[in-house]
This record gives sequence, structure tokens and C-alpha cells, in this order.
Amino acid sequence: MKSLQKNLLIIPSIDIKDGKIVRVVQEIPELHCLEYGDDPVEMAMLWRAENAKLIHIVDFDCSQTDSKKNFSLVEQICKSVIIPIEFAGGVRSLDDAKQLFDIGVYRLALGTLAIEDISTFLKLLELYGPNKIVASLDIIDEKICIRSRRIKTNENYIEFAVKLSKLGIERFIVTDVAKNGLLQGINIEYSINVAKATNKKVTHSGGVSNYNDLLIIQNHISDGIDSVIIGRALYENKFPCQKIWRIAESGIFN
Repeated sequence: MKSLQKNLLIIPSIDIKDGKIVRVVQEIPELHCLEYGDDPVEMAMLWRAENAKLIHIVDFDCSQTDSKKNFSLVEQICKSVIIPIEFAGGVRSLDDAKQLFDIGVYRLALGTLAIEDISTFLKLLELYGPNKIVASLDIIDEKICIRSRRIKTNENYIEFAVKLSKLGIERFIVTDVAKNGLLQGINIEYSINVAKATNKKVTHSGGVSNYNDLLIIQNHISDGIDSVIIGRALYENKFPCQKIWRIAESGIFN
């Protein structure tokens, strides 16, 4: 059953590629890759100082080439802040998951694995539970995308979400890939549909560009959309101040 939470959790995203902080428009490096600094650890500490309560990390090197070269940075981040770290990108096996949990990651967001190797996905869910394993739904034209959002499958996102919810998933991260990183506003429809079809919690991701976008999401907390991941808009100061989540979490949007 969905909670009666009234406040929206703002989750800053730190996307890492070659050890640097980046933002990849629509997750396609060849299309547009923006750089925001070369110290992800320092950035994590900044977000924590600004009162973030959870940080979402995307490892593009791991997701695209299975490289673990950024894992030392992820470990440093985990040791440098006292808040949970959520990791997304390239988890392919039980060993990958164990390594990440061993270095301090709190939760794994898995997408491709649920399509390509459902048995391993379910084994991880069994071993670690739904608080530690969440499902990422990357969507283009209502179809699930995998492999760093480069491959569009034939899986309808609602049907796939319902399937995973029946298998034990309690939270989904929902992204409209067409909106991601463009600062052109959100598509809340996918998130609402997943929340209503599964009766599970949803973290919205993609397209947040301003205060009004957050207000739209805030208005759907009762549907189960209780949190939002923000990347580029935070790095480019699209809000009145970098302390925007303090406003969201106080529940005083009006």
C-alpha cells in the first residue's frame, strides 16, 4: 500500500564518465555530453552539505563497456557522505552486485538485467530484498530500452512493470528517455501509469527544468510518485537556489 507521504524527495544525480561528472543528453554520449567537473567525491559532499538525503550515481563506463574503473570513486563517495548511495549502470552479475554493496552502495537500480537475465535479477532480489534492488524503466515510445538506452525492446513498459511488481519489486525509477537531459520539461504520464498499474512507489527521472516541474510531480505524491532524480537542472542553477529540495521536502509548494 502507498504511504501518506506529503513531501517530495529530491535526489541529485552524479553521472560519471572517465572519472568526471557529466550529463549525457538522452543518454547518448555521441549526441551531447556535458561536463560539470572532475571531482565526483567533492560534488557528493556538496550535495550532502546542501541537505540531500540520497544521491543517485550513474556509471556510464560500467554500463557501456563493463569497466569498473570508476568503482574506486564510488567507494570514496560512499565513505565521504553519511547518506545512502543509489547506483545505476552495468550490473550484470551477482559478483558485480556484491562488489558494489561491499564498497558501500546502499541500493542498486537495475534495468538491462531484468530483460536479459531475469534469473539473476530475481536472485539479487531474493538475496538483498526490495529495499536494496529497484527496477529502472527507461522508456522510448512506450517500450523499454536497455544497454545504456541504446536498444529498444518490444516490452511495453506498463506490462513489464506489472510483471516485475508481481515478482517482488517495490520501487521503479521511470525515465522518458526522449526528455532526459534536455531541460524541456517533464513527461509525468509514464510515471503516473506505472504507479497506478503496480500500486508501487515511483521515482520520476528526466526532463526536470524548473520549479513548476517539481510542483507537477508534487501533485502526484498521492499516486505513489514520492521522489525525483534531478541532474542537469541542478548543475546549471535552473532553480532559485541549490537548496530546492528543502522546499520540496517541507511540503510547502504552492
